[in-house]
Amino acid sequence: MRLRAYVDLMKLRVVELLIITTIPAMVLAERGLPSFQLVAATLIGGTLAAGSANAFNMVIEAETDKLMARTSKRPLVVGSIGKTHALVFASIIGALSLVIFEIFTTPLATLLNALAIFYYVVIYTIILKPNTSQNIVWGGAAGCMPVLIGWAAVTGSLTWVPVAFFMVIFFWTPPHFWALAIKYKEDYSAAGIPMLPSVSSQSSVIGQMWFHTIAMVISSTALIQLAKLPVWVLCATVLLGAIFTFQLFALKENSENYNKVASGIFHWSITYLSLFSVLLVVAQLLSA
Repeated sequence: MRLRAYVDLMKLRVVELLIITTIPAMVLAERGLPSFQLVAATLIGGTLAAGSANAFNMVIEAETDKLMARTSKRPLVVGSIGKTHALVFASIIGALSLVIFEIFTTPLATLLNALAIFYYVVIYTIILKPNTSQNIVWGGAAGCMPVLIGWAAVTGSLTWVPVAFFMVIFFWTPPHFWALAIKYKEDYSAAGIPMLPSVSSQSSVIGQMWFHTIAMVISSTALIQLAKLPVWVLCATVLLGAIFTFQLFALKENSENYNKVASGIFHWSITYLSLFSVLLVVAQLLSA
């Protein structure tokens, strides 16, 4: 039971999305398959880093988590782990992640990894999340870091290609998260967290989701061109983006299906990022 609680602190289901974007970034950087050792070290180190940030997040938000049904069964809320043990655990796996990056990757990847942990814990969790409805927009930058880290782990530097990939995830994050937050907006209101769907009108939420989705599709096509991938990848990417935007058309104000449609968008957003990442890997390997 205690082991399970520590695993829950890391929120590994969220970490899966980070892995999905790290691998294609490394493949693009290598223009082929990187060494198994480098990929393994980057993924293990990245998982520990994300797990550390998530654990720190749970410690900081332990009291507000008690007020939300969605988070009411987290380890610190139910008392399966104390705050001190959680802090020690978060610190240890965070430090271990940096050691792994330092030994097996590059100094730049290590620095970016440390920055990602700091940004998520301090900038997003402590500063942005409780104070602005744009929290997930700017705070979501922490979730974009794995593509920069993966690229830097391979090359030791950065170019416009990983920056474009960063922007894809930067614009993907708000519609992805807001679609979920629509379902739990009462939870956020109860906890006093100004998540956009809980403090803004439906029209405002829909408008901002449209803006970020269109920017995501544009960034996706820019990445394909900067990475010099085949035309068929560009066509497939446009098709994925079209499916994404088509679902947004069904998200209408005061609709009886508002929450249901939002839930569908949330799940499709995960599918979009997953398929897009697979496309990048397949296209680069076929082009190598």
